[in-house]
Amino acid sequence: MVRMTPHTVRLGAGAGFAGDRIDPAVDLARRGSLNYLIFECLGERTVAAGHARRLRDPDDGYDPLLGARLRAVLPACRSSGTAVVTNSGAANPAAAGARAAEVVRELGLPPPRIGIVTGDDVLDTVRRLDPVVWETGERLSGCADELISANAYLGAEPVAEALDGGADLVITGRLADPALYVGPLMHEFGWGAGEHDLLARGTMVGHLLECAGQLTGGYFADPGTKPVPGMARLGFPYADVDRNGMAVLGKLAGSGGRLDPRTCGEQLLYEVDDPAAYVTPDVVADFTGVTFGQSARDEVRARGATGRPRPEELKVTLGFRGGWLGEGQISYAGPRCLDRARLAADIVRERLVSVHGLAAGAIETEFIGAAAAFRGLLAVPEPAEVRLRVSARVPTAELAGAVGWEVESLYTNGPAGGGGARQDRREVVVVRSCLISRAQVAAAVRFLEPR
Repeated sequence: MVRMTPHTVRLGAGAGFAGDRIDPAVDLARRGSLNYLIFECLGERTVAAGHARRLRDPDDGYDPLLGARLRAVLPACRSSGTAVVTNSGAANPAAAGARAAEVVRELGLPPPRIGIVTGDDVLDTVRRLDPVVWETGERLSGCADELISANAYLGAEPVAEALDGGADLVITGRLADPALYVGPLMHEFGWGAGEHDLLARGTMVGHLLECAGQLTGGYFADPGTKPVPGMARLGFPYADVDRNGMAVLGKLAGSGGRLDPRTCGEQLLYEVDDPAAYVTPDVVADFTGVTFGQSARDEVRARGATGRPRPEELKVTLGFRGGWLGEGQISYAGPRCLDRARLAADIVRERLVSVHGLAAGAIETEFIGAAAAFRGLLAVPEPAEVRLRVSARVPTAELAGAVGWEVESLYTNGPAGGGGARQDRREVVVVRSCLISRAQVAAAVRFLEPR
């Protein structure tokens, strides 16, 4: 698809989560004629996990795939003048900026001006304010777990500020996902914080694009009822947006997937509690009037969002140390496999309590393949195979290791026919949320100058 007019901005979705594929972003960078390539790589658990890594290494805490993503797309982006915007800074945007500069030097590219957005880290502020935690209904000071992080959801304005300052690459921490897309539109068209309908339309575009391949059929696909072609080479979407917030969504010719009003409709409602009041730091968007029209194959026009003034409070993601998670898995197959898996679970549970001293309530068992996802709400016939998973949240790494050890010990200690055992242990970060006043959050932008 050719860009609509010289008065539109083309935004490309380079990633929809931290572990997303890289090759569709490279295709967009090379063939997409983009103004902006945007990588949304930050979830609530990933920012908290980033803080846990930063506590172990002060130079860590950003998205582990940042270097690989930039190495893959920057040659094409620097050649075409495409700016890159990403929240891959996670818990350490400054270190992410330094890593980006290092990648540019290694590639021998013309150095970009890197804008680093900070201010989302509000750990000291929430400790002082002692807000109510949503999940517990109690003050933060009443939480027994150790608080290690607190990140407020910033809006689009600091991204626009970085681009206004000449940034070719913008790296942020915790930013509302659609704001990654709204920021370039504010910069390009001069939208102000009080232009609620325009910001709502930009938020609509950002929300549609933020999960990348979901819009082009990835999360939509269901064989038979909702077929999607070429999923192994799923193309990521882009949008051409005009100064009035009207958008045409598309994907590259020859890429896999599908883009139509159905895929757009599902994505518009994804993770939206109230379509009439989608709350972001920039605007409260109303999506109930949004319409999608198919203008060509894999090309959809989107319009109709309206907005109301932004909230006076910002959501904050809180990260707590939650001990350790130990896990073990083993498979059983053939006649009476579920009975053998249940016996194995009883053996492991008894030994974890009697030998290792775990509390019985800390131990969870699942029988994968026997309707485990339904948590006992669905009866199934005898399966041909079942995989036992035993897990426990415990205070130490040593106890976490005991869980997998006991599962693996079933190999020779019975019951019969166990195979494919594996074990894992990892530190747990518990994520909770609260609200604080917008006035308590001060975003800032600084630049790494080309050199």
